[in-house]
Amino acid sequence: MTDYSVLVPFVPRRPEQLLPFAGLVRWTGAHRLWQGQGMITEPHQGFAHAAGAGFRVPAGLGVTLMPMRHPYEAALQAKSLSLTTGESVVAGFGPGSRDLQRAMRGEPYRSPLTASREYLTAVRAALTGTPEALDGEYWHQAGRIAPLPGPRIDLGLGVLRPKMAEVAGELADVAITWLTPARYLARHLVPALAAGARRAGRAAPRVTAIVPVALAGDDRDPARLALASNGAHLGLPHYRDMLRRGGVALPDGGFADGDETAQALALVKGDAFLYGTAEEVREKLAAYTEAGVDEIVLNVTGVASLHGPQAASQELKALLASLGLA
Repeated sequence: MTDYSVLVPFVPRRPEQLLPFAGLVRWTGAHRLWQGQGMITEPHQGFAHAAGAGFRVPAGLGVTLMPMRHPYEAALQAKSLSLTTGESVVAGFGPGSRDLQRAMRGEPYRSPLTASREYLTAVRAALTGTPEALDGEYWHQAGRIAPLPGPRIDLGLGVLRPKMAEVAGELADVAITWLTPARYLARHLVPALAAGARRAGRAAPRVTAIVPVALAGDDRDPARLALASNGAHLGLPHYRDMLRRGGVALPDGGFADGDETAQALALVKGDAFLYGTAEEVREKLAAYTEAGVDEIVLNVTGVASLHGPQAASQELKALLASLGLA
C-alpha cells in the first residue's frame, strides 16, 4: 500500500513557518514530513525546532547535497535528528549540479556515480560501525558514531536516470525521485533499481516519488503553477532528457530559447506536473502506485509560490482528504 507524505513547499525563513506542515503529519494520515536542501535555513534544524514545539514527526530529507557535508557529519546530523524527534528519519543525498560541485570542491566530480556510491557507503559505516575501511576516490572512512539505540534511519539516494538508480539499487534503503512521470519510473527507474539490487544480492530499495501537484480552480493557471514549481528544472539538460524519455513532449530548443508557457503546459499534459480536480489528481497519483512507488510526497510548491503558504497548507489538506487521509 502506498504511503502519502507532504513536502514543506518553500524554504522556511523562520522555523515556525514549518509548524503548520508538521501539524498536517501529526493530525492526518500523512506518513512523513519532507524538506529539500535549504540555502537559507538548514532542514535538520527546522525539524528539530518542530520537535521542540511539540510536533515530533517522521522526517525526510530529499535530498541534501553531498558536496556541502562530509559523510561523517551527514551521519551525525541524521542520528541527532532521529534522537531529537524520537521518530524515524530518511536521510536522502544527491551529488548536486556540476556548478555546485565546482563551487564547493573546486571541481566537479569526475564520476557522480562513484562519488554517490562512496558517500552512502561512508555514511552507513559511520552509523553502523561497519569495520571495513573505505579509501575511495572522493571519500574516506573517518570515524564511527558511538552505538546508541534510537529510531530507524534509512539512507536515500536522489535518482533521476537509470545508472544512478542502479547505484541506489546496490546501496540505498530508499530511492528518491523528483519530477519523474509515473511511466518513466515504470519503464526506466524501477527496473534499474531491481537490476542494481540483484547485482548486490539484496532486496530493491523502497521508492519515494516527490510529485508536483495542484488542484484546478477558476483562479488557477496550470502553466503558471508548473513554472512556479519546476521552471528551474526545465532549463537543465538532464531533466529535459529524463522528461522526454518519460513521454513529456517538450518543445524543441532549450528552455531559455523556447516559449515558457508551451514548455510548462507540456509538463501538465505529460503528467509530470499533476493538475486537475481532486478526482482527476487521485487517478493520476494511482499511476505511481502501479509503477511501483511505495511513498508519494505531495509537492505544492507552485501553489505556495503563487498563492502563499496558507493556500498551500489548505491545498495539502484538500488533497489528503480526497485520499481518505484527513
